[in-house]
Amino acid sequence: MTQWERLQQLDTVYSQRAFDLYNGDEFPMEVRHYLAHWIEGQDWERASRDSSQAAFLFQVLLENLDNQFSRFVQEKESFLLQRNFRRYKQNFQEYQEEPYTLATIIHWFLVKEKGILNDAELAQQVQTLQIQPAAMELESQRQVEKRLKDLKAKVEVMEHNIRCLEEQQDEFDFKYQTHLMDSCTEEEKKKQLEGLQKMINALDNCRRNFLSDISAMLDTADVLHSALINEELVEWKRRQQKSCIGAPDDTSLEHLEKWFTQIIECMFQLQKFLQKLDELVGKMTYKNDPIPVRKPPLKIRVDTLLTHLIKSSFVVETQPSMPQGRGLLVLRTNVQFSVKVRLLYKVPELNHVMKVTVSIDKFRKFNVLGTLSKALNMAESMNGGMVADFRHLTLKDQKVGGGGKGINDLSLSVTEELHRINFQTQFDYQGLSVPLETSSLPVVVISNSSQQQSAWASVLWFNMLCPDPKNIKFFETSPAATWPQFGEMLSWQFLSCGKRGLDNDQLETLAIKLFGKQQSYDNCKISWTKFNKENLPDTNFTLWVWLDGILNLVKLYLSDLWSDGSIMGFISKGKERLLLKKKQNGTFLLRFSESIKDGGITFSWVQYANDGSPSVQTVKPFTSTDLKQIALPDILCNFRIMVAENIPVNPLCYLYPNTPKDQAFGKYYSEKTGEENPYLKYLKTKLVFKSPMFSNSTIDADLLSSILDSDGESTVLHAFPPTSPRISPSCLQQNFPESAEDNLEEALSTDNDVNYTLQEFLNGINLHILQEEPDGFILDPGFQDFGNPNIPLTP
Repeated sequence: MTQWERLQQLDTVYSQRAFDLYNGDEFPMEVRHYLAHWIEGQDWERASRDSSQAAFLFQVLLENLDNQFSRFVQEKESFLLQRNFRRYKQNFQEYQEEPYTLATIIHWFLVKEKGILNDAELAQQVQTLQIQPAAMELESQRQVEKRLKDLKAKVEVMEHNIRCLEEQQDEFDFKYQTHLMDSCTEEEKKKQLEGLQKMINALDNCRRNFLSDISAMLDTADVLHSALINEELVEWKRRQQKSCIGAPDDTSLEHLEKWFTQIIECMFQLQKFLQKLDELVGKMTYKNDPIPVRKPPLKIRVDTLLTHLIKSSFVVETQPSMPQGRGLLVLRTNVQFSVKVRLLYKVPELNHVMKVTVSIDKFRKFNVLGTLSKALNMAESMNGGMVADFRHLTLKDQKVGGGGKGINDLSLSVTEELHRINFQTQFDYQGLSVPLETSSLPVVVISNSSQQQSAWASVLWFNMLCPDPKNIKFFETSPAATWPQFGEMLSWQFLSCGKRGLDNDQLETLAIKLFGKQQSYDNCKISWTKFNKENLPDTNFTLWVWLDGILNLVKLYLSDLWSDGSIMGFISKGKERLLLKKKQNGTFLLRFSESIKDGGITFSWVQYANDGSPSVQTVKPFTSTDLKQIALPDILCNFRIMVAENIPVNPLCYLYPNTPKDQAFGKYYSEKTGEENPYLKYLKTKLVFKSPMFSNSTIDADLLSSILDSDGESTVLHAFPPTSPRISPSCLQQNFPESAEDNLEEALSTDNDVNYTLQEFLNGINLHILQEEPDGFILDPGFQDFGNPNIPLTP
């Protein structure tokens, strides 16, 4: 099943996100639909960097559009599709000179689709595991539903009562007029007056009861109003705020929209009841009539509730984001961004009536360009909600004195300045006129892509700690984060990038590195400065830069391995050795490097000497440069070292704790085999070859010690005895295709330049082994980049 087919099967919430994704003009949904198989079969990420590949795919795309057009011609009912595809081809031809730009756009859409699928998969896992919201939250929602049901039932009863009151008044009026015109005896008139008095008493009693019922309904509405605005809406806004930084929270507005619509409709009904009372008083009143006295304060209560409800119902549904930005709430000048607002009161009569305008605060001077006014309408939402979707807004920096920095009381960096996108509209309906306004969460505005990392750090810190979206001066006195808050936020980042958060062991490892060993970390705190301003000891990068490098590595190259739990990730060196030395020969684990600024991953394995003593070996970390060329599963599959009798052996047998390597990673290996395998040409460079510089039975000890770290123990060829009972026979068994054997024989010939092949290996894929990194990065020297990037080639 293609990725596109999977998108079409998602639930409403996620299919709406896919619908919103293709609302723009950059990449038509119809092209995506009809060319789905071909589009997903191409390497658009490579094409975005390789102009020749981009040009080739561009031409094939145009050919596919022609082919699809021809199919539509044969299907005579597809006239509109014929027209559309002709127009799409003309639009795409604008990229004739820069086809890599189109490749970048298509790649971005595919990545966004995958993100939607990942979120939907996570939600399905949550549902499967029956992870429900807190019982208190469910109870509060049940209470809201119950009160709304009671309120609606009372409104229906009052509709009946107001009709009865009107009929009762009409009956009294008729009999009273008859009494005036009737020429009867005094005794008969006296009896008529007694009857009329009873009727007026009953009418007065009904009026008083009706007014009391309205007052009681307003008491119920007050409770509902408080629950909706002060609890449910506040909680939704906090969930939305956390979801902007990766929390897997439900931000659907379905319930709130239903609740707001129902209570507002009930309030408008009460307003109509009060207007009806005015009509009744206009027809007939009497001494001590309760309506003129009691109705005005009731009307004030109704109008106040209605006004507050309607003002609160105007919200930002989708926070500002750039199409290819780092995340929500990071905007770049002169780059388009989108944002969506919604009125939670669904009223068809106001469809396309209420105009929403956009502006930005004046903390720093910007011009907002694009379509600055849109009508709330029901066409841009799948469930018919009242939304205005601004898709093509742009911020342009106004240059002022001092280079355009704007007003900045303290020395805040550009990425610490917070701004709010504001929205205004006017609600006029059933005699009620209410100005409405709402604002986005604070955004960080940057001018170049190099600021994105720091800007995202600011977004993370603000939305982790500040529940008040109006506090745009937050970074003037930024508070510290407790470890539970910080750890949860970090876990969300890994969940967003790799579909799996941090487990307790990984969090504890990070906590120990930050604070040292503690009984509890709940009261430990980390400041904004420590997170994003001060370099880690003995490094030239901050804690956030290091963590962000790992997150990018996971997102781009390791998401599947991280998601399925193959990567242990964060583990101290001491614990790593302790775990591995208790396992059978060839057991290995994957962890992140502590010394690589832009993210690195390495693996360590345990080996046993003839006397049974274990030692742990570690390879130099692999970076994005390496993983662009060779996927990590293929590195693990093809990794070789030389053992006795010049036998090339992959020392990696079992992924910790005891999963056979091929079982853990086989599904990720390259599907190409034989001469088509892109890794065959690297087989020579993956081995430490036998050479005249080596003895007949062992590799030169000095050279080997520069390659392997043996935990302070001697590492010789016999550390990998073919007959060791701890080594799995399947692990030592190596099956090379004939071409690989030829390559190996050529590599081992005396005429071959061993130094050159090893250097080629070092310069190419960096699959060399070196010393392990130290354990600590805060309490100990930590984060030191051990070893020369090139292994010495002479003994």
